[in-house]
Order: sequence, then structure tokens, then C-alpha cells
Amino acid sequence: MMMYKMSYKIIVFAAFFLAACSSKTKEEKPPVAKEHDPNLVEFTHEQYTTVGVQLGSVTPTNLSNYIKASGTIDVPPKDLISVASPYGGTIRSTTVIEGKFVRQGEVLATIENPEFVQLQQDFLESSSQLSFLRQDLTRQEELVRENIAARKSLQKASSEYNSMVARVEGLRSRLRIANINPAKVRAGNFTSRISIVAPSNGYITHVYSNVGKYIGANELLADMANTSNILVRVKVFEKDLPHVKMGQTIRFRATGDSIERTAQVFLIGKDIDADRTVEVHGKITNPVATLLPGMFINAIMEVGAASVPALPQAAVVQSGGKNYIFVQEEGKPETDSTGKIKEGGEKHYSFRRVEVGVTVTENGFTAVTLPDDFDMKSKVVIKGAYDLLSKMNNAEEEEG
Repeated sequence: MMMYKMSYKIIVFAAFFLAACSSKTKEEKPPVAKEHDPNLVEFTHEQYTTVGVQLGSVTPTNLSNYIKASGTIDVPPKDLISVASPYGGTIRSTTVIEGKFVRQGEVLATIENPEFVQLQQDFLESSSQLSFLRQDLTRQEELVRENIAARKSLQKASSEYNSMVARVEGLRSRLRIANINPAKVRAGNFTSRISIVAPSNGYITHVYSNVGKYIGANELLADMANTSNILVRVKVFEKDLPHVKMGQTIRFRATGDSIERTAQVFLIGKDIDADRTVEVHGKITNPVATLLPGMFINAIMEVGAASVPALPQAAVVQSGGKNYIFVQEEGKPETDSTGKIKEGGEKHYSFRRVEVGVTVTENGFTAVTLPDDFDMKSKVVIKGAYDLLSKMNNAEEEEG
């Protein structure tokens, strides 16, 4: 019996000893550090004041609805000009260079052909014959009036005269087409070369000839474009076509151009391409020399205004190709690395980064697409968002 009591005491003592050790172990277990939230950033009261953070809210704002489109700078067919020689010959000189601006009447090339001399000779000889036939016709008219000659002689003289008039006028027209002055030919100034001149102001877009090359009649020398009436041609998807109207504004930016320009819709295509798009043409409001045919453009077409959720433009920041806003969370007292509140610590301001979609920016406001669970009563940082983003990025770099 004595042995049994002693064993019982030993067991009880051991149980108390183990419990005490377990309790001590629990008390001495180091605290778990607070898990870092990558979308949360904090400002101290001093930082908050220094940056001058301002808060606002997402509000419905009337901004333009738009359709995204892409296309090119183009010119109307009437302003695309092919320059050719009316007659064949050897090119003796040329000033055409791709990209060069030329003015109407400016000599682009000279072409030589001995047949040009023959053309001028025929004109001069025919002009002399016409003068003789005119005199003969006048004489025959007088003889008929005096009943000296038969009317048949007058009719023959009239026929020969009219035939020569037609020949001379035909040769005169051929000389003018070749840019040869008939008056100089009458004075005996013959030339074996003709000049090809620019039919309009514009830029040379393609060159097909060079000095010494023989070209046939109507063979192309160069192509040029009159850019005074340049326009934009954009492709709009079939589903967006019902929203496109005449006179709507197209806002576009050409490749490498930092300035956004505008055009007005004046033509809507009636043919749907294989990629289910329709071409829409717009006349550029203020054409400039830097806009050239063939340039690629990114454009948006304004299709009316609508009330959409929006924020001041400065509230939306970009990082890693995404758009974010910062939403204020409830202010918290300063804590240590374990999450414990520091005695006498100052208040911290917490902000959560929220990814949003961005549609259109207009008049200093940006339309945003918000997450489904977004609380419209939330306070959003409308000034100081970039400072919050910089602090967040620096913290991520330090952790990395």
C-alpha cells in the first residue's frame, strides 16, 4: 500500500512538471511576424502631409464614347498623279527624287527624239501651205463673184483649205502636248528635246526612270501625290459600324508623331472586307507637311457622350503595363514588425492598390473600369498617387 501511494505521487509530480514545461515553452515561443501585403502601402502622418495627398471618389462623368481603329494616311485618287511622256525618247536629264516636293510647271525631265524635229518641220510646212491655200481660196471667191471661174473650182479650193486648217491645228495640239511652243517653231527655233513638267504641286512618291534610259510613249516616269487634300482611312469592325456617322471626329496619331490630330468623317464605305471591317474616310482638319501618304496611324472615333465612372487623370497610374488607383483604408496606429501597437506611435495612413481598366481620357478626366466588388463610396487618392506607387516599388526592390 505504501509502495502504491509513492508511485501515485511520482506520477502526479511528473504530470505537473511536464505541464509547467509545456507552458513555459508556449510562453517563450517567438511571435510571428505580420505577413506583408504587396498591394498595401503606408504613409506616416509626416509623409502624408509632405506629399499633400488629396482624396476624392469615383463619380459618373460625361465623357465621349469612342471606337478604336487603325489605318493609314491617304490621298484621294484625283490627287494621285502618274507622270508620263506623251512621246517616246531618250531621257537626257531628270530632277525627280523620291520624297522631293515639286511645284506645278516645274521641269521634271527632258526627253530627246529626232522625230520631234520632224513634227516641228511638218507644222511649219503645213502652216506655209495653209497661208497659200487661204490666198487661193480668196482669189477663187473673187473669180466666182465676177463669173470668171466655175463654182466647182471654189469648192475644191475651200475643201483643200479646210483640210489644211485641220492638219495645222492637229500639229499645233501635238506640239503643245510635247510642251513645244508653236510660236517659236514659226520663228524657226526647232528643238530635238521636250520637257516633262509637274502637272500639280506635290511630292514625288516613286521614280521609274533614269538618265540615258529610252522610254516609250506614255511610259511612266514617276508617281507623285498632291498632299494638300490628304485624309485618313481607318478600318472599323462591322459590329461598330452602326455607331459611325457622317461628321464625327476621328482623333489620330501617326507613327512617330507626338501630337494628336483630328479629322472629320466624310465617307463611310459600303463594302465589308474579308476581315469583317469597313473603311471610313476622314478629312484632316489641319494638314501638315509631316503627314505623308502611307503613314500608319492609331485612331479613336468619337461616337457620342455617355455618363461613365471617371477619376481625375492624375489618380490613375501605370506600372508594368497595367493601370492602378489607390484606395484609402481605415487609418491604423503605428506597429512594430510583429504587428504590436507601439506605445506613443503615430497614426499611419494605409492605401490599397487596385487594378482598373482605362478607356478614354478627356478634359482632365479618365474613364475607368472597376472591379465588380469595388465600393463606390471608397476614398480614392486623386493627388499623390505617383508618390504612393514609387514608395511601393522601392519597397518591392528592397525585398527583392
